[in-house]
Amino acid sequence: MATAFESAAPATPGGRVFPPGFLWGTATAAYQIEGAAAEDGRTPSIWDTYSRTPGKVHNGDTGDVATDHYHRWREDIAIMADLGVGAYRFSLSWPRLQAGGRGSATGAGLDFYRRLADALLEKGITPVATLYHWDLPQELEDAGGWPERETAARFADYATLAARALGDRVGTWITLNEPWCSAFLGYGSGVHAPGRTDPVDALRAAHHLNLGHGLATQALRAELPAGSQVSVTLNFHHTRPLTESPADHDAARRIDGLANRLFTGPLLHGSYPADTLADTASLTDWSFVRDGDTAAIHQPLDFLGVNYYTPTLVSASRTAAPQGADGHRPSTHSAWPGAEDVAFHRAPGPTTAMGWAVDPSGLYDLLLRLRQELPGLPLMITENGAAFDDYAGPDGAVHDPDRIAYLHGHLAAVHAAVEAGADIRGYFLWSLLDNFEWGYGYSKRFGAVHVDYPTGRRTPKSSAQWYARIARTGTLPPEDTSGSA
Repeated sequence: MATAFESAAPATPGGRVFPPGFLWGTATAAYQIEGAAAEDGRTPSIWDTYSRTPGKVHNGDTGDVATDHYHRWREDIAIMADLGVGAYRFSLSWPRLQAGGRGSATGAGLDFYRRLADALLEKGITPVATLYHWDLPQELEDAGGWPERETAARFADYATLAARALGDRVGTWITLNEPWCSAFLGYGSGVHAPGRTDPVDALRAAHHLNLGHGLATQALRAELPAGSQVSVTLNFHHTRPLTESPADHDAARRIDGLANRLFTGPLLHGSYPADTLADTASLTDWSFVRDGDTAAIHQPLDFLGVNYYTPTLVSASRTAAPQGADGHRPSTHSAWPGAEDVAFHRAPGPTTAMGWAVDPSGLYDLLLRLRQELPGLPLMITENGAAFDDYAGPDGAVHDPDRIAYLHGHLAAVHAAVEAGADIRGYFLWSLLDNFEWGYGYSKRFGAVHVDYPTGRRTPKSSAQWYARIARTGTLPPEDTSGSA
């Protein structure tokens, strides 16, 4: 059955052509790839502590070595250059750049990111830096973490430090990656670091992450040269009701409030959604939101980063077992404070190795919703991709036709959204490399480049070759899974 986006923008015989200047990139995160956990002055993050706690991460895996990008970054940039991508989104490791999350910069950490940015620029690849991709310095967590207001202030200081050190090289900055995950998986369900399970702390963390974004945005703009871009990346839950019943529609509204509008409300409109505050009133009176906070949070953005993997399907009661709709392992604690009675369901159709439904129509619908709700604000797809059970064959090659099919469908959705009027400026494939996949350890592979973890050997998969053709031509070819470049 044809989806809405397929009928909206049928492919031409030569493929779908994206607008001139459309940015093609790939993305990673520091803790997932860098390794070198105790080298050159880096101090522990909450993920170091969490992953070393027995039972928290699959197989006891840690990011101590990861893909050893800290030592093999030149090789990884050479791979990106071969792919022909125009941009690379990476995150700065807060405890590598500022030991303990306070005080002056760590010289070796600054030098690492300066060398990385310089090498990218030499290859014609635009560096895009994310300040925070979940690796809070452990010392700040020991002082209370994101539920405490002080952490937002420390984040702004860190932003100032990073901008002063790298602003002459990096022109595009993202403050936070997926604050919903940091707040609700880290402090609500406990399946992410720091592993706490307090619904009020999760809500407090959400607010202070929002406040940290606002303060950091002000700090960045005070230091960066004119023309620099500042944004935030949200993992939107495109939420659908299981049925057309009023109860299921209300369940979708509640999850949309906690997942999306709790962030877009203050970030983009200057206020928290009244219905979500009412939904959580039995837990907190939100008195931790002080006068002036929402004004500080509501800072102008140059674009909005959009992460999408799968839609979220919900109903009003737990008549069905939760299906991990947030993409993470089930927990006895809730990632949804005030909505614990909502049931999550797996959408029909094929799934990835994560158990996530493959449904590009969710991305199309989301982009059109954002176009309607945020007129005038450009969008950037800062993460999209899929995990599959990839392996190297006898000849050493890694063929991943399922990933190519996933990417083709989602890029077709992006193109259809552009044709329908959405202002989308670029697409970043998640991820460049197989890596440490948080609570799943090394058991899930999202990379376009296969990594043999014992040796660190990199092997571009068929999907990497396929994506390289798109990055070079700006054209999505007619559907195929050959991977030929």
